[in-house]
Amino acid sequence: MNNFEAHILVVDDDDGIRDLVKKYLNENNFLVTTSENAEDAFKKIKIIKFDLIVLDIMMPGKSGLEFIKDYKRKLETPIILLTAKGQPDERVEGLEVGADDYLPKPFDPKELVLRIKNILNKTQKNDQKKIIEFENIKIDLNKQLIIKSNVEFKINNTEKIILKKMINSPGKTFSREDIGSLINLDKERSIDVIITRLRKKIEKDPKNPKFLQTIRGAGYVLWIK
Repeated sequence: MNNFEAHILVVDDDDGIRDLVKKYLNENNFLVTTSENAEDAFKKIKIIKFDLIVLDIMMPGKSGLEFIKDYKRKLETPIILLTAKGQPDERVEGLEVGADDYLPKPFDPKELVLRIKNILNKTQKNDQKKIIEFENIKIDLNKQLIIKSNVEFKINNTEKIILKKMINSPGKTFSREDIGSLINLDKERSIDVIITRLRKKIEKDPKNPKFLQTIRGAGYVLWIK
């Protein structure tokens, strides 16, 4: 990434805060893109993969909380909320809907940098754990491979996104709607086909799955230790 530590998107309707944060992050070797509202931010997210988003909670139009509710599940990008001092309810709601951290205004830019680095370090450690092994199965998300009994099966990007989400939450049931929102697909039959395809690559007996199971009336769950 051209020797930058990470690419950060700063979303705030306050010109002064945007400029201050951008200046300070640039000085600390971060590449920074800015947006003045949630709508502009989403346009940029569609064409640029950011490593982290710094997001103001109070903005005209779509608020920071609404932005997270609408886009977090599709992005999987860490988010730090900038909140007004003395608004604990909004901070709690922000964490509940998917923000990774928050920082009340006014804030010390040094603290923002430390929080960004802390989250990115955790993210990088998680990325290093993209090889999962259980019984005679090995899933390598980096290489997009499933190795079952020494036989390799290639997985496409859609399958990778679904597996990554399920691996990060083993034992959690994902509805068809949950899975569809991850891959921008709203046809239940198509989602069932993708799951069936994954089962053939993971399961010894796909018709009687041990790991990638159907929870009747609820969705799908991945059972791994």
